[in-house]
Amino acid sequence: MSLAPFRRHLIVCAGLLVLATVLRGLWLTADPPVQPSVGVVWHDEGAWVHNARNQALFGVWRTDAWNPMFIAPVFTALETAAFEAMGVGTWQARTVPVVSGLVAIMAVMLGLFAVVGWRAAALGGVLLTTNYTFVMWNRAALMESTMTMFIVMGWAAYAHSVKRPVWGLVAGAAAVLAFFTKAASAFFVGALLLEMVVAWWVSDRATTKSGLRSAGFTLLGLVLAGAVALAVFVGPYWTEFQAYNWDMAVMRKPDYAFRALVDRATWLPLTHPAFMRMWLVLLAAGLAAVSSASRWRTCHPAERLAVLWLIVGFAEVALHDSGNERRYVMFIPGFIVLASMWLGRTDVAQGRPSGNSWGVKTAAALVTGILSYIIIGSGLRLVWLDDILAGDYQLTVRVSAALSSLVMAVVWFRWSVVATWFGQHRPSLLAAGVVLVMTSGTDLMLYRQWASTRTTMNYDASRMLGTLLPPGTRVHGKLANGLALENQMAPVFIGRGFGNYADRFERDDARYILTYTQPRLGYEGSVILDVLQHYPQQRVIAEFDVDETPGLDRAALIDKFPGEPESRARHQ
Repeated sequence: MSLAPFRRHLIVCAGLLVLATVLRGLWLTADPPVQPSVGVVWHDEGAWVHNARNQALFGVWRTDAWNPMFIAPVFTALETAAFEAMGVGTWQARTVPVVSGLVAIMAVMLGLFAVVGWRAAALGGVLLTTNYTFVMWNRAALMESTMTMFIVMGWAAYAHSVKRPVWGLVAGAAAVLAFFTKAASAFFVGALLLEMVVAWWVSDRATTKSGLRSAGFTLLGLVLAGAVALAVFVGPYWTEFQAYNWDMAVMRKPDYAFRALVDRATWLPLTHPAFMRMWLVLLAAGLAAVSSASRWRTCHPAERLAVLWLIVGFAEVALHDSGNERRYVMFIPGFIVLASMWLGRTDVAQGRPSGNSWGVKTAAALVTGILSYIIIGSGLRLVWLDDILAGDYQLTVRVSAALSSLVMAVVWFRWSVVATWFGQHRPSLLAAGVVLVMTSGTDLMLYRQWASTRTTMNYDASRMLGTLLPPGTRVHGKLANGLALENQMAPVFIGRGFGNYADRFERDDARYILTYTQPRLGYEGSVILDVLQHYPQQRVIAEFDVDETPGLDRAALIDKFPGEPESRARHQ
């Protein structure tokens, strides 16, 4: 590359980093958006940085029975570093996801540059920089942004490992780090392993020898990083690791009955608007997946991995939980990567056709069917939005399933024609421009709407609590964690069947309770109602405006023992 193009690329990268930093870093203590919402539950921030906050403020990791460091050790370590360097607070906690978002953008661009070229890298960088859902999750002190960063790093490193196989070590290590940031990224380890199988399957072809070497180094990276994690973290803390990662995260939550699995799979594109807002990107990504399938044996290994990123990820979400919008964050860069690879090509797709065998057609039809259902369902969600918001998904599911089945049938019966077309055509620069302008324009408009109406209610309520409660005061309830970042109280977390659930009626050392009173009493979880009923003589000390739903939200600080001396509450 000559010096002049390199300088232009450097200027574009620097400009995107500046824009990404501004979008994520401005008003960092502001409340997450509630209209339109992106699914951020603000009171979860304090709960998930609980151990990091404990260590920074009190010098100990554990102060009660809620210890998320055993399910998110990497995230906890990064948050601890942020608190130790800058102090404990809301904006300090949110710097970790901000930086995670910036790294993810750069990783997407580097990976796309290795696979396709500079135009695709710039397109993907702009789309991820401005994506409204991704921006807002990058502003929330929760694990999703950091987990997604490691997934993107793993994909980008795998893309570079084709020419320099040693990058496979980074890809494998990044996948392990993603898992120990949040176990929901286990699917990416599975996607990497499947890609390695494919690389081995086609390894007799000279053009894919480098892909086999990169897969070998990636497997080595997985094994080495996994061995370190087993020796340093999993083995010494096996009881806690199993309790948090299996008993709480897997066995406690989903219903694994066949009907429940079908519901989660069919509702996936309908329950939240994240995919609807980036529908043109979804469409381009779906076409890109068909293009990759038409050259499955000979396309760039990172193309196959990007497709598997989505397919295996959707399978995990359907198995575990598709009703929570946080599950969708990890797919946003994947869709953008695929769309940018297809829209950003400067020539026709490289690689020989996969052939017309039964196996090739079946795999291509399945990939097409899954992605077309997501694309069609996300589009029809807007058409029947009133029904969706009312919880009636039947019509949308049936029409989406019928149309995606039709698309799948066309791919199956006319596969040779489809594969030939994708092998001879590439999208126009105009198509790329339309996707970019429409998608980023919508995202920036939504960001402007949030910025013009932003509030700091949750931050202000947390600061107000610091004027009411001495440092170290124990406060009962999940909402106490959410409101703990701007003060030094000691929250006692209660979850349904975990945390301090077992001794929730015995914590007289926690004199105070924090809970929602609006939109309803105990809105954060009904378990707090049991505690309130156990202490019937309570008195409301103060109420605070908070921001969680589009309507009026209020939180209350409640004294369990009104009229009794303050010494009744034993401080930490």
